[in-house]
Amino acid sequence: MDSTQQADGEKRVDMILIQPLQRRGLAKPGSLTKLQFDEMVKDLCARLAYMTEPNLMALEEQAASNPAGKDRDRFPIANRILEWAGQIQPPSDEASPLIRAVFAAQLGADALVGGWAPELLAELKKSRRWPNAYVITQIKQAAGDSVTRLTRCDEALARGDALSSDVSGWRARRLAALRKCRDIAALGQSGGVDA
Repeated sequence: MDSTQQADGEKRVDMILIQPLQRRGLAKPGSLTKLQFDEMVKDLCARLAYMTEPNLMALEEQAASNPAGKDRDRFPIANRILEWAGQIQPPSDEASPLIRAVFAAQLGADALVGGWAPELLAELKKSRRWPNAYVITQIKQAAGDSVTRLTRCDEALARGDALSSDVSGWRARRLAALRKCRDIAALGQSGGVDA
């Protein structure tokens, strides 16, 4: 997503999500100052800029049906809205600052070199947490068969052997998944917003 798309997305979030919730009478949460609320709204607009119009409309309906506060007349906090947004339309891997950061770090480089980057990506998408040592061990174990299978495919091709169509298709999908992880790492290292 380039800067123009980001700006357009932020305007869309404000118009389709924020303004309708405010027109419904939902006020800032009592625990936030006006400045904090304004910052929360600005951050929400930036984080949700990737969402499509129909999905933002669905998110607005869900947020309006689940107001916060004792009198149920308060704007839901950003974490709740982001949680609902993730259920309605999860952000792409490229849009996730966490995923970009992991793949830009040594952990991502190790995963790419070791061939277990697709499994790392799947875990990040599921947990949305930086993996600890135990989780990394589990990821590597889960990737073991695929890493070995890809090595065997490459060795067979190097010898001039032909791969069956099933194996060839699997290899192409695996290489595409690894390429996607490399692209995410490059985005994270550049710090860019282009996707």
